[in-house]
Amino acid sequence: MFQLYIFLFFLASLQSYAVSIGPVSDLVVANGNVSPDGFTRSAVLAGGTHPGPTIMAQKGDTFKINVTNQLSNETMLTSTSIHWHGLSQYHSNQMDGTAFVTQCPLAPGHSFLYEFDAGDQVGTYWYHSHYGDQYCDGLRGPLIIYDPHDPYSSSYDIDDESTIITLMDWYNLPSPQVQAPATPDSVLINGVGRYDGGPDVPFAVINVQPRKRYRFRLLNMACKPNYNFSIDGHNLTIIEVDGQYVKPLIVDSIQIYAAQRYSFILETNQTVDNYWVHADPDLGTNATAILRYAGSPNADPKNRTTLNSAALNETNLHPLSPLSSRLLQEPDIKLDLVFGFNATTFYFFINGVHYTSPSVPVLLQILSGAITAADLAPNGTVYVLPRNKVIEISFDTDILSGDPHPFHLHGHSFIVVRSAGSSGYNYVDPVMRDTVSAGTLGDYTTIRFITDNPGPWFLHCHIDWHLAEGLAIVFAEAPEDVAASQPVNDAWKQLCPIYNSLPQQNFTSVD
Repeated sequence: MFQLYIFLFFLASLQSYAVSIGPVSDLVVANGNVSPDGFTRSAVLAGGTHPGPTIMAQKGDTFKINVTNQLSNETMLTSTSIHWHGLSQYHSNQMDGTAFVTQCPLAPGHSFLYEFDAGDQVGTYWYHSHYGDQYCDGLRGPLIIYDPHDPYSSSYDIDDESTIITLMDWYNLPSPQVQAPATPDSVLINGVGRYDGGPDVPFAVINVQPRKRYRFRLLNMACKPNYNFSIDGHNLTIIEVDGQYVKPLIVDSIQIYAAQRYSFILETNQTVDNYWVHADPDLGTNATAILRYAGSPNADPKNRTTLNSAALNETNLHPLSPLSSRLLQEPDIKLDLVFGFNATTFYFFINGVHYTSPSVPVLLQILSGAITAADLAPNGTVYVLPRNKVIEISFDTDILSGDPHPFHLHGHSFIVVRSAGSSGYNYVDPVMRDTVSAGTLGDYTTIRFITDNPGPWFLHCHIDWHLAEGLAIVFAEAPEDVAASQPVNDAWKQLCPIYNSLPQQNFTSVD
């Protein structure tokens, strides 16, 4: 009977992960029971699966995702919002899906149409709840924009749903019950994992044909850990980072931080067999999956693990196309962001201020006439930036120990002129991305971007528990231009009145 349960579980996991939808779709958010590591619990599911369905689009498509909130389990948050991670939302700030920055949460029993153009953006992205710690309860999934003029199209044979690899942490308690510091119960590879003392859930299997070239898309959709990813016996040729093409870089392992994405080409040129896929987190138990060549036995791989000798170093990533020369010159504005932490309260600080969500979204404040930092809430964590300037941000972790902190900037990609762990600066051809490790104690990371996208944009640690504990700020970019460049519709205007009418238990003080 136990073996039958495991087999049925495995079939269910395969079926759930095969789901995909287009850029024009309905997406129902509802509670449902899942058992990704053999432990059954209620979760917050997009489209009834975990991870949620892959949203697949072509370059230039218009996205129209109608989200309906059917959540009812009050052990978790019952309102929701969805952020389309890595998509710049140029002239569509109101569709960024960031609770209390660009919108009020979507209340239970209501729908909201997220409609936006991704412009020329292509590559590997994802979507997730941006309300409280809700995505830790399951609301997350891949989003892929295919490029009909992919410069690497002749370098690989296969790029489809089967070549998406997701890495996630999983908690066997609802997120409001997870105590700091949050420790995951399991690591999920393509939605499947094991926890200590739990059943031997079958490993996720990635099936390949011999003598083919695969473009794999690797996504870290975790709430906390970074992972050291590798596949026994195979090199990985990186060609894309966070939606940006890079010059080919051959590595044998990739350290991938929460919210980052990589595309790599893998050649199935080894002996027909099974090979371990590794996702070793910076905390918790290591996880494995199986790369299975067609014709190999239905069995676990041999233990052929060797030490990685060509690990990814971010400073070796370089853009495929030349960068804007303006980004490489002296910046117009420099900002130093100094991190702090109170071990008693588990509160984080940036430049001495702890971020808490305002009761009125920053976008609504701006549209109501507030355009100075003094007028915008939360006071001390909203930074006003003028339009069309080169902004240089340096993350100073001199007084902060613990996890490496992956920082994500909404509304922009940025160049990384100094990477964590490096003492040098690259003003010639640094990598461009949207999520960067700010490192840990003693690191100093520097990024640059151009303020060409008016609106309030979140900058925050993508360890979701750290965001909830205040490690964030908001950039109010060209606020005087927002009303003209970001027209909002009636449905957006109704989000706050509906949300504010909810019973108190549906409110949260952090996002």
